[in-house]
Amino acid sequence: MKFYDREEEIVILQENEKLAEKNAMFTVLSGRRRVGKTSLVMKAFEGKQFAYLFVSKDSEALLCGKLQQALEEQLSIQVYGQLTHFRDLFDVIMRESQKRHFTVIFDEFQNLYKVNPAIFSEMQDIWDRTHRESHINLITMGSIRSLMKRIFEDENEPLYGRPTSKFTLRPFTIHVLKQIFRDHAPNYRNEDLLCLYMITGGVAKYVELLMDAGCYTKEKMLNYVCRRDSYFLTEGRDLMNQEFGDESATYFSILQLIAGGSNRRSDIDGTMQKDMGTFLQNLEKNYGLVSRLKPLLSKPNSKTSAYEISDQFLRFWFRFVWPYQSLVERGQLSLLKQNMLRGYEQFTGRTLEQYFQTLVMETGLYTTVGNWWDRKGKNEIDLIALNEFDHTGIAAEVKRNPDKISLSDLQRKVDNLPASEFGRYKLELRAFSIEDM
Repeated sequence: MKFYDREEEIVILQENEKLAEKNAMFTVLSGRRRVGKTSLVMKAFEGKQFAYLFVSKDSEALLCGKLQQALEEQLSIQVYGQLTHFRDLFDVIMRESQKRHFTVIFDEFQNLYKVNPAIFSEMQDIWDRTHRESHINLITMGSIRSLMKRIFEDENEPLYGRPTSKFTLRPFTIHVLKQIFRDHAPNYRNEDLLCLYMITGGVAKYVELLMDAGCYTKEKMLNYVCRRDSYFLTEGRDLMNQEFGDESATYFSILQLIAGGSNRRSDIDGTMQKDMGTFLQNLEKNYGLVSRLKPLLSKPNSKTSAYEISDQFLRFWFRFVWPYQSLVERGQLSLLKQNMLRGYEQFTGRTLEQYFQTLVMETGLYTTVGNWWDRKGKNEIDLIALNEFDHTGIAAEVKRNPDKISLSDLQRKVDNLPASEFGRYKLELRAFSIEDM
């Protein structure tokens, strides 16, 4: 699959590289695994002088040997003797950058925690002493959100406040996802687009796998997911084990419950038979894997809330793959696929709501997008988008089948919106179905 999108991110990286000719730049690029960080930097620095250094989970001496060789090959930085400490390697890089301008990219930077946690303090010391005379364009990339957040956003950590640029690489927008699908299958059906969105959520590697395999229909995509050699069968576990470490069992259970529809705090606590508040807070704040949904414009202390897995692929994986690991291990993948098909329509009903919520937000016309429901659960609006500046917005019913949408019912629900929050907004009623994708 060819390279798509990322124009804004490329501009940021190239402008930072240009600025580094005069003053050292330190960029932190985060993003979930497989979202395309490596492809992005390779594209941005085509024809430029840079070193790409992958931080593997080796001993410090072994890692330094690999990185030293890469620096010699890619930037012709000659070092006499064998470096065994990262601080010495980084010192060499920074001193060389005082003589000439170049870019150094550390990929999976958070792995240095496994190598030697003291490295970050040593880097801080060297950076603080040398960066004012340096011409380095330093880029650190990481895919484990909790660790990257800790390294660069915790004020007690040594590298806090050192980066000059920070941004997160997101999955492809729906506009780009549709462009990719059109290029590969101009006559795709909306059902196929919904399935692609459900499985990939716009994550570049997942989209590439399906497009390169010629999986342009719902049937072929689900067949590909359920193949014996499928990358997707183990991807969720690999992602989560990276994040959770020793506490993975509890987090896996909570995510499985949420994906299966038990998304209220009381339901989760009841099933787990203990207070899951700390774990849910970690999933939301530290790992960024779940969102705590509240009715739009509800008060901050509102207890009316539900949890939802933020990542489309993980939402799919924890619903249809993880609970049935015995089928995967026994190779009974036809049964796995049958179960996916059995629950597909109900599951993709909410996926379709998320699709349109995301699509509406991507228009740039609204400042906030979400849904609304009352405490009794009798009145629920699938999508509300508001512009807080001109007090306009839309309220929409979202259903797979357009025949099941009733605008009169929607009007009744809108009339029941609390006037204290929504009274100043003029809402246009809309209907969205799979036909409108």
